[in-house]
Amino acid sequence: MAVPVPVDRPPRLAAAESWAGTARREVTSPVLDEIDRHFVQVFALVGEAIAGATHALLASDRDAAKVLMAQDDLVDHRIVEIGDVAQRRLVAGSTSADERRELVAILRMLPDLDRNGDLAAHIARRAARGLGTEMSARSRGLVERMGEVATTIWSRTADAFADRSVAAANDVNALDDEMDDLHVSLTAELVAGTMPLPVAIELAMVARFYERFGDHAVNLARRMAALLTGGPDPGGAGAD
Repeated sequence: MAVPVPVDRPPRLAAAESWAGTARREVTSPVLDEIDRHFVQVFALVGEAIAGATHALLASDRDAAKVLMAQDDLVDHRIVEIGDVAQRRLVAGSTSADERRELVAILRMLPDLDRNGDLAAHIARRAARGLGTEMSARSRGLVERMGEVATTIWSRTADAFADRSVAAANDVNALDDEMDDLHVSLTAELVAGTMPLPVAIELAMVARFYERFGDHAVNLARRMAALLTGGPDPGGAGAD
């Protein structure tokens, strides 16, 4: 039985707050430190959400799924806070070139961060509808693995941000390759006709959510790597 995640105080949030102090960068300021605290809170919330949504789907835990769906409002609120802080600092006009560059990179990361919160909530919504009870044994195994890979991808992406690590950012790309392979395998299972068509359609959406979750994580990691190396912005992951 999944343990519902309290909307007002998610597990590990305190740990995430202390984690922000480990982030390393070339330029520091109280504003960037504040942004880091908010950022790692969102990483923790989204990590909780993708792992919890997978468990709720496979365990048919509708109550836990509904709690996770509600938690997405907190993710949205934190992201708005980050954007507001970054924009106010940029408009202030008293920033260095390095600080402006990091603030712009942060603002460019927010859509991918927000979208992954939404994707976790979409999976939770299918769990709340009871989709897990109608899945084939093979599809359940594939979804379970996709959830594990998504959780690992997100953890590595969070590491890349917290440690300002190009190596951790590069690891995300390799993990996303496995997610793409799992997406292909689950699609083949759906085409095989082992489940009713309405179930297959909903599960195809779930497979797409996991695949896009990986893509947005890769984009976040690439933006962090570009910030650290001074390379050009890699561009977006595309619309979902």
